[in-house]
Amino acid sequence: MENEKSVVALEPNMDIENEDSDGWDEMEISGEQTTCLFCTSQFLTIAVAMDHCRVEHNFDLLYLKSKYNMDCYSYIKMINYIRKCKPTADSLLQSQTALWSSDDYLKSGDMESWLMYDFDDLGSTPSTPHYAIDGKTPISNITYSDLQRQIQDLTIQLRQKDSMLQNAKDDIDTMKTVTRNIVEAGDSEIVLPSSVGDVPVSLDSEYFNSYSHYGIHHEMLSDTVRTESYRDAILKNVNSFKDKTVLDVGCGTSILSMFAAKAEAKKVIGIDMSEVLFKAMDIIRENKLDDKITLLHGRLENVELPENKVDIIISEWMGYFLLFEGMLDTVIYARDNHLKPGGLILPNRCNINLVACSDLERYNGLINFWDDVYGFNMSCMKSDIISEANIETVPMDNVVSEPSVLTEIDLQTCNTNTPNFSANFKLKITKTSTITSLAGYFDTFFELENPVSFSTGPHCKSTHWKQTVFYLKTPIEVKEGEILEGTLVSFRNVKNVRGLTITIEINGNKYKYSLD
Repeated sequence: MENEKSVVALEPNMDIENEDSDGWDEMEISGEQTTCLFCTSQFLTIAVAMDHCRVEHNFDLLYLKSKYNMDCYSYIKMINYIRKCKPTADSLLQSQTALWSSDDYLKSGDMESWLMYDFDDLGSTPSTPHYAIDGKTPISNITYSDLQRQIQDLTIQLRQKDSMLQNAKDDIDTMKTVTRNIVEAGDSEIVLPSSVGDVPVSLDSEYFNSYSHYGIHHEMLSDTVRTESYRDAILKNVNSFKDKTVLDVGCGTSILSMFAAKAEAKKVIGIDMSEVLFKAMDIIRENKLDDKITLLHGRLENVELPENKVDIIISEWMGYFLLFEGMLDTVIYARDNHLKPGGLILPNRCNINLVACSDLERYNGLINFWDDVYGFNMSCMKSDIISEANIETVPMDNVVSEPSVLTEIDLQTCNTNTPNFSANFKLKITKTSTITSLAGYFDTFFELENPVSFSTGPHCKSTHWKQTVFYLKTPIEVKEGEILEGTLVSFRNVKNVRGLTITIEINGNKYKYSLD
């Protein structure tokens, strides 16, 4: 069959010679037939064929993509397997393994339109009601006015993408200039970013991408100490939220936004830079809260909010050793630019604590292990192992001192220099033992009419933050009742503004650790 093309004129008054015009003059619809994967029905587009397979044969391609973690090669093999072996849709969906796993199915027979489909884009558009291209309804089901509206929407999206691309190019140009200045300056003083807001978005993508993985959100939501504390702070203080405008910074799956809506907030604005925000939109709609909650995708420092000033800021911004990740900077930006005078920040206070620990078995397994590795001496590895702060759950039985508070943070008054601090500590020894490490943790406070607090210390139920453990190169022998004194200095990591460099002086020795 010869290919034919039908042209639908959408804007007859447009200048068809102006290739740079904002409108689209015409849209071409391929006349090539696409045959269903399971029957002889034919369609003009892949989009309509996919909808047919889903409705008539219950063939959920998006479900298969998720179930088998399929990529474009898996998709090609699956199409060839269907054409060659002619299985039923049910057998494909119900099988516990991918029936098309053999690489033999990468060798196609006759070329067809199914193999030309951009499979990687399937499901990338939030809340796609059909399996149509770009999440749009199949052409056979839409009207002329629908087409005009969709074209207008796509034009707006294109402009937004162009703007984002230009911003990325500007960021790259900025970094090129900085690099050139560094090279030309030689030994002269170099100014590095002092907060995460100074880092170009394009260079901060690794951090945001880490929160696009659903596993991390499962871990955080499963942390009952964390999630129930926020829930109780909000729902046990409804009077503080009733009829208020709330900003949820780094909203993730929007759990805090939904708590706020349940507490009768008038309006909730959630913002997150990671791709999980699009799933959060689905969650909001599924819970019928889209009339109260507005979600925005982007970095707060670069986004215009629908309401510039809010009554309350809520955020779960805390990282390991409280300050790792640097998300506190964004909360401070929100406070300084979007919080009404007298507004509320939750949580509103945190502190960092330090305790001494004794665990010779763990120390020997992690540090002294390198003295004899299958008969070889690898002790040169020790210094690198010790210089890395470890995230571990410390058993309370291994804690051999009372805690010492290193620093207190008031969210109403702190600034972006908060991660840079120095603190003297005194650890009162509670058990005669050998100190092999020091462990840091934080406490969080919601100081409201009905106050709520939680701790990430070893004396409480474990959280996903665990404790930050600093192993000593030289263990220290101590006796019960003794006071062990030292100094801890924290600074932002020079190369990574979200990381920390921790220096500890104790018992005449100085240790440097990275949390990166």
